Amino acid sequence: MSIISTDLSKAVELLNNEELVAIPTETVYGLAGNIFSEKAVKAIFETKERPFFNPLIVHIPNIDYLETIVEAVPEKAKLLAEAFWPGPITLVLKKKSIIPDLITGGKDTVAVRIPNHPLTLDLLSKLVFPLAAPSANPFNRISPTKAEHVESYFKDKIKMVLDGGACKSGIESTIIGFENGEPIIYRLGSTSIEAIEAVVGTIEIKNKKEVAPEAPGMLERHYAPKTKTILTTNIAEAIETYKDLKIGLLTYNDILNDDAIAYKIVLSEGKNLEEAASKLYDALHQLDQQQLDIIIAEQLPDYGLGKSINDRLQRATK
Repeated sequence: MSIISTDLSKAVELLNNEELVAIPTETVYGLAGNIFSEKAVKAIFETKERPFFNPLIVHIPNIDYLETIVEAVPEKAKLLAEAFWPGPITLVLKKKSIIPDLITGGKDTVAVRIPNHPLTLDLLSKLVFPLAAPSANPFNRISPTKAEHVESYFKDKIKMVLDGGACKSGIESTIIGFENGEPIIYRLGSTSIEAIEAVVGTIEIKNKKEVAPEAPGMLERHYAPKTKTILTTNIAEAIETYKDLKIGLLTYNDILNDDAIAYKIVLSEGKNLEEAASKLYDALHQLDQQQLDIIIAEQLPDYGLGKSINDRLQRATK
């Protein structure tokens, strides 16, 4: 029996009972639980097989809720919240003691955002607690952008996936921390650097850290298919190298035809980076199901959301 449902009242009931529910956001589906329930938060880590040192993002219903959970909001954080919330940007801010250390990996900061999905905003408005909600996939595997992706991962481990359709943005939120009041990107994501810099000026990127990461998504290997995957700027050369294998091809817009290609997905024939981002994870899920020997992924243009997509592909191919 399917665990996918659109029953909001059932989701509320399960979350109130310290159970986990996978929820839709504009970025990816999240594995959600009550941040104040040790049982629920531990279950998130255990279900995902995620290390406890890796912090979770707290999802709140509105900007007024910030003062409940954080000590202070730097001026540039206020500008970013006003510009992008609800939306795919996460702010890492000094936490109040009300936030359990389990959520933050023992750090004195908490990652927080307001998701831009009508169903999840409705859900949050019906709860008296925020939701911790990392991506609803086993640790290091491909993030889910459809309810079916989550069900295939966790059908025997959770009771419900709240179905909100395919995720619009398709890659995780951009995470921004603050050092001496100045913003720093800890994770590239669905809000481009260019859009952020238009609000707060030039911003530093510090998005890789294996030990005690400041934010989710900083580990070197992540978002990975089971199938061996390589990233290249020269598809033809890569196909020639692996022509004796069963090849899957993931390209930006090139509709290259070659008899060596067993399965091919084009992310955006019209060279639209937003479209490519929205299709990325679903494409990797599809390719991973084809019994391929290798997936050859093409590097995208390194600007706008192309930077974020390349970041995911680099981590998937480590």
